[in-house]
Parts: sequence; C-alpha cells; structure tokens
Amino acid sequence: MTGSIPAPSHAQAGPGGSPELPLWPAPFARRPVDATVTVPGSKSLTNRFLVLAALADGPSRLRAPLHSRDSALMIQALRQLGATITEVSGDGDYGPDLLVTPLDASAAESDTAIDCGLAGTVMRFVPPIAALRNGTAVFDGDPHARKRPMGTIIEAISALGVDVRSPKGGTASSLPFAVRGNGAVRGGHLIIDASASSQFVSALLLVGARFTEGLHLEHVGKPVPSLDHIAMTVAVLRGVGVSVDDSVPNHWVVAPGPIRAFDQRIEQDLSNAGPFLAAALATGGTVRIPNWPSGTTQVGDSWRSILATMGATVTLDGGVLTVTGGQEIMGAELADTSELAPTVAALCALASGPSRLTGIAHLRGHETDRLAALVAEINGLGGDAEETSDGLIIRPAPLHGGVVHSYADHRMATAGAILGLAVEGVQVEDIATTSKTMPEFPQIWAAMLEQRSSEAGDTNN
Repeated sequence: MTGSIPAPSHAQAGPGGSPELPLWPAPFARRPVDATVTVPGSKSLTNRFLVLAALADGPSRLRAPLHSRDSALMIQALRQLGATITEVSGDGDYGPDLLVTPLDASAAESDTAIDCGLAGTVMRFVPPIAALRNGTAVFDGDPHARKRPMGTIIEAISALGVDVRSPKGGTASSLPFAVRGNGAVRGGHLIIDASASSQFVSALLLVGARFTEGLHLEHVGKPVPSLDHIAMTVAVLRGVGVSVDDSVPNHWVVAPGPIRAFDQRIEQDLSNAGPFLAAALATGGTVRIPNWPSGTTQVGDSWRSILATMGATVTLDGGVLTVTGGQEIMGAELADTSELAPTVAALCALASGPSRLTGIAHLRGHETDRLAALVAEINGLGGDAEETSDGLIIRPAPLHGGVVHSYADHRMATAGAILGLAVEGVQVEDIATTSKTMPEFPQIWAAMLEQRSSEAGDTNN
C-alpha cells in the first residue's frame, strides 16, 4: 500500500457514511441473467455537444441526449450564460430532444451564479465559456466539488488574460471562484499541466475556435490520463467543422473560426452499459446491448476487450453486443481503465485469481477518492483489496453481505449493485446518487433481472 492516502472512514467521507441516507437492498441473482438492456445517452457526448451548441453559429439539435443530474446542471449553466435550451419531442426511450440557440457574446453585461453540483464537465468546461461573455459568473458546487482539482483550469483562464478570483477577492485555486469576462479572449499559445484530469484539455479545446487567435494548447508534466476522452473531444470538434491539429504529442492546435450548427444523435453511454454487461459475468449469464456503435470514441467500447480478458465470451453482431459469462471470472492485469475502474474492481473482487489495475491514480480526484473508497468497500465485505501508487491490487477472498457506501459517487453505487448480484445481503447506500448519469438505474437493473424469469414463467423467488 502507498500509505499516503488512507481509505476514508465513513465519517470522513461525508455522504459515504451518513446514517440518514437510505439503504437499497441490492438484488441477489439466484440464477444467471438473460436480458437485453438499452441504456440512456452518453453523458460525455451530451455535455460536449451542449457546449458546442452554445457556441455554434446557429441553432442546433441534440437527439436522444442524456437526461440526468449532470446534463441538467450543464443545461442550467449554459442558460445562465445566455444560451436558450428547450425540450422538444423526440423518438428516444429516455426523454425529449434538445434545441439549443447559442449565447450571444456581445450581449449586455450581466452577472450570474453557476451551480456545478459534482459534475466535472460543468466545473471545467463552463468557466472558459464564461470568459467569452460580458459579466461575472460565480462558480460553486456540492461540498465535495470544492475538493476536486480545479487549479489548472483557473490558472489557464488567468493566463489567457481573464480575471479569475475568489468571490471574496484574492487568488482562487478551487471552487468557489468568479470569472469576469469582457466578450472576447485573445487565445494563442497556452502551456498547462493536465496530469490531474483530461477534462482540463477538453475544456479549452471546446472553446478554442472562438478565441480571436485560436488556441495552441501544450501540456507539460506527467502523462495526461484518459486520453480517450480527449480523442472524443477532438472528434466532435472536427465533426462540427473545427480544425484541430493533434499530430504532435501533448500539443493541440485549434484554428479560429465558426463552430457549425448541427443536428446530432447522441450514442448511448457505453460506460454506463458496463454494470449491466458485468452482470453477465457476475451471474454466469448473458446480457445483450443493442445499437452498439461499430466505431466510437467512447472509452466504454473497451468493455469488449476487458470482459473477454476476464473470461467472458464477447460478440458484436448486427449492432448487438452480447456478453456471456464463463464458469468463473478470471483475474486480470489491466491498465488505464479510467472511469470503468469501479465496475472492473467489483468484478475483480468476485474473480478466482488476483488482479492488478494500473494507470488510474487520477481517480483519487473524481467524485470521491475512488481508489480509497473501493478498497474500503471491498474489504468491508470481506474482500482483499490494496491501494497502490497508481491503482489497485485485488485478491480472491470470500465475500459476505453488508453495506456498500456510495460516497455520493454514482460508479461506487453501481459497483455495489454488481457485488450484490453474487453476494447475498448487500445493501447499497444512497442508490439515488446514480441519477448523476442514469436516473432510472434501479428500475433498469430490476428489469434486467426480471426478463429471464418472466420469459421462463418463473417468479424468481
């Protein structure tokens, strides 16, 4: 173990151990699942396209976007800055489409306050937009949001000549802070250290075309984590006509120019498909996800290789991804599983052999310290998990029932649900925290487990 970041006690974790938070009895699977599951739209794509729509050269439409707490916070933030966003009927299963009329950077000066909640995309993507309008925007969020890394984006905006300070005056290094824009940002060459989060790079790239001189962004420091998310940002920018040169490692050059208005269907969230696919391994059953894209920039597409490595049979045929669990879950050595790590860790805790996850030190700065939280919760159920400098080691151990604390982190909650499939008596604290990216999670989870039993005429009691 590293010894530098101990697993938090539940009292320290705040939402992680509050006795007043409700406990959700995680369904225990008494037989293999056999289900087809459709999940809502991608949070990463929804919020990126919302930002681009707010900066575009005309009205845009997002079809089948995600409707969740994170996307609602992004919508409200962009409205506060002057964009018009309305809901219209769509053909998706999870809510209406969104029509977006971009903000007017030349509008009269006005001040506003932005609630970031616990959404990293809001607290990092929106401040550079605020720099493009006239007036002051004060950013704040949930209590834990004030602990999330923000110094890089604050320093970057300041280096671009924008006035950023604490609401009470003086230098800011985290939430809350105030951004005072004057309607334009010059741009040019900007050097940052984005080793704490790839979102710092994406935040600046998304607005770079609207800077007077464009943006030449250079990263210096330890490697940037979650490069797949930056690749996604570059892809969506190019898709709306923005010129981005990323041919030199750690350099991104965005040419100044318009962001073309668009009509875009949002892919389903492949990361959020993970817990359902993991259910196939946890129960030795089969789960099918229709409409899986043949080509995508989402990190969740890695499930195809991750789950195969852990012993599953994985096929993609006719746009349907089918995962069937084997006789056992195999331990694995996996690098840079990024936001997929909590789901992977839950499977590792159920595996027949040891596992090692590396390249995920940045998860300490997510909704909670995910490495410490995973160790605490797996070991709390009798597991054998150990934190390393950049990841986790998880060894086989018999698990027992108990409470899995969520720490107000949606991926910790879904990890608890996975463990509950294979371990009777697991309760997940505050399952409602999954509303961050999937408000219907408990219902979809229950429906997945009911499918096979209803088709077979079995009550599953």
